[in-house]
Amino acid sequence: MVISIFTLTPNLQYKNTQMNSNLKKIMLVVCSGIIVSAASAQNDVPKGWHMMDKATTGYYGLSVDKAYNFVKSKKLKSQQVIVAVIDSGVDTLHEDLKSVLWHNPKEIPGNGIDDDKNGYVDDYYGWNFLGGRDGRNVEEDSYEGARVYHLFKSKWDGKDAKTMKLPADELAEFNMWKRAQEEVTGGDNTNTLELIFMKRAYNNCVKSDSILRKAMGKEKFTGQELGDFTPTETDVKKAKTSLYGLMSQNDALTTTNQEFLEGFGEYVSGEEKKAEAATIAPKDYRGEIVKDNYDDFNDRFYGNPDVMASEKSAMHGTHVSGIIAADRKNNVGMKGIADNVKIMMLRAVPDGDEHDKDIALAIRYAVDNGAKVINMSFGKGFSPEKKWVDEAVKYAESKGVLLVHAAGNDAKNIDTTFNFPTPALLDGTRPTNWITVGASGDPKAGGLTANFSNYGKTEVDVFAPGVKIYSTVPGGNTYQNLQGTSMASPVVAGLAAFLLEYYPNLSPAQVKMIIEKSSQSPGLVENPGTNKMVPLSELSRSGGIVNAYEAVKLASTIKGDRKPVPAKPKSTVKPKPGT
Repeated sequence: MVISIFTLTPNLQYKNTQMNSNLKKIMLVVCSGIIVSAASAQNDVPKGWHMMDKATTGYYGLSVDKAYNFVKSKKLKSQQVIVAVIDSGVDTLHEDLKSVLWHNPKEIPGNGIDDDKNGYVDDYYGWNFLGGRDGRNVEEDSYEGARVYHLFKSKWDGKDAKTMKLPADELAEFNMWKRAQEEVTGGDNTNTLELIFMKRAYNNCVKSDSILRKAMGKEKFTGQELGDFTPTETDVKKAKTSLYGLMSQNDALTTTNQEFLEGFGEYVSGEEKKAEAATIAPKDYRGEIVKDNYDDFNDRFYGNPDVMASEKSAMHGTHVSGIIAADRKNNVGMKGIADNVKIMMLRAVPDGDEHDKDIALAIRYAVDNGAKVINMSFGKGFSPEKKWVDEAVKYAESKGVLLVHAAGNDAKNIDTTFNFPTPALLDGTRPTNWITVGASGDPKAGGLTANFSNYGKTEVDVFAPGVKIYSTVPGGNTYQNLQGTSMASPVVAGLAAFLLEYYPNLSPAQVKMIIEKSSQSPGLVENPGTNKMVPLSELSRSGGIVNAYEAVKLASTIKGDRKPVPAKPKSTVKPKPGT
């Protein structure tokens, strides 16, 4: 998945949390004990900077307050919008999310009965496509490249497409397998050497942590506390330099040493699994728990209603949900972008690569249950069942549902590389209901473009804030800064929902056009892949960073052309008191 948490945070093992080459170099240098000046770390930005207005605060945010002032001046009333979040899970008890979570009006929670007869029992908050009927949940999973390589190895190993007359579908499968073979087995020993250095770096950081815990007299401390600590002994000074430098570079100063090292260790473990994939077929984590017939798309009523699974698995989805719609009226924590939204959680993204079947069914579930916007902060390099996902995308388009997708965190040009799912459909068409989002930042937080963000003059539509984004995380009343295109995507999903609240007649194509056309050009920015200064129009179709105020002003001038969808009859099911 491209689950796009870029930094070494506790849930770093979400798939698309792959660190780019620059970060790997930083990590290896710092953890090896070489001094890195703390001045090289990113400056602090205020919590919620992504919501601010540049003209009044200097930060390159969305101008959200100005947008709300605009709709207020027009005396507009909002209509509720359902936003589906296809992700890793959500903390259903979080203080800033409880009031904004979608409740299936036709389902009585916890009674073990499929009240609405849609095939999903007790789907009150949404559905968990990574669950078993016995209550177990898939949390860890393999990578799609390894699955593809071993699945088709016996069929294609040793074959040469030049000597075979293959039909188009077979040739596509062969080319996909060859690409997986190259990725999994590698063309040289670079990946092996990187892993050796990575493990050595991790072990050095563990040693530094042990020294610091003894010197500071406590087992747990944040990066900020470590920064305030002034050691006198040489070995302790060196240990502080190693660990503090790395935590600074990864914006993890509010994270504890224990959480940080856990995330680092999980990353190294994930890289070890990738290395093993060259010789060992990946374990069928999903199949052992879900127990569906994966090859039969009509076998779709699997899973369970546990949309949280665990605090660890729900980290990413909880953060994403808060960005979109955290309660704006309760005066706690933070505010989401949209003020009249219900979040439908569809758990389909594990710690590893998501499966195409789960994603396709999650999209269809969202559409069938009234979502108008679907956020997809995930991605991967291979899509063996892309046909299923394409059909779901076209289904969403036919029902007037907007799809918002994270561009990914590998600092690559996705015009020429792979980041699935993709709006380039197998039948040669492109849907009108799809927005791909790159991550922007701020000059005070590393630059106007995030140095990890994927980009593409054709394949990335807009950029949106995705650096040091403060939002909800599991724990009931807990918040944290995370960053990645996973955070930029829900910024756009939240903006789309806001527009649809106040201008409900806009079609997905019109919302996409408004967001792109109203985006603001910041001038020259750094290309994440080459580090050269270029116009943002070289990195995206719109050449701009999204702005809520400019978007809602433009929306007010557009006559909506959304096609009416027949209303479903209201349910006669009465929920239990207090639900």
